[in-house]
Amino acid sequence: MRVLVLAFVLFGAGLTHAQVLKPFFNLDGEGLWVEGYDPVAYLVQGKAMRGSARIITTYKGATFRFSNTTHLALFKKDPEHYLPQYGGWCAYALGANNEKVEVDPETFKVKDGKVFLFYNAFFNNTLTTWNKNEAQLHRSAELHWAAFQHRK
Repeated sequence: MRVLVLAFVLFGAGLTHAQVLKPFFNLDGEGLWVEGYDPVAYLVQGKAMRGSARIITTYKGATFRFSNTTHLALFKKDPEHYLPQYGGWCAYALGANNEKVEVDPETFKVKDGKVFLFYNAFFNNTLTTWNKNEAQLHRSAELHWAAFQHRK
């Protein structure tokens, strides 16, 4: 019964599944996650890689691209393991200002098996600033993200 009520609330109001998740995932207007970068490559290869438009899957309403079929298979087995923190939004901006800010998909950090993405443009590499006060910014980002998810 709860599922039916939720489905009516979400879809009966004229909202699509992707629109509901858009605040959580860093998506473009077409529902593509973080400019089409391969989320698995960050953990498996330790580098940012663009995904192929031919190797894709959809998860929670977002379209994900992968650089190869091995990465696609890994993601399908355990998508949550490979998703960067905070839906792919800038970790620094969330921690410092409680804001969802676009990222440079090639500016990232892997720590404790988790991927964090950062804004890097106009002489402002937020990864550098994050590293100067990581413990406090990480705590703040976690609190802000949890509160944000409960508001939606």
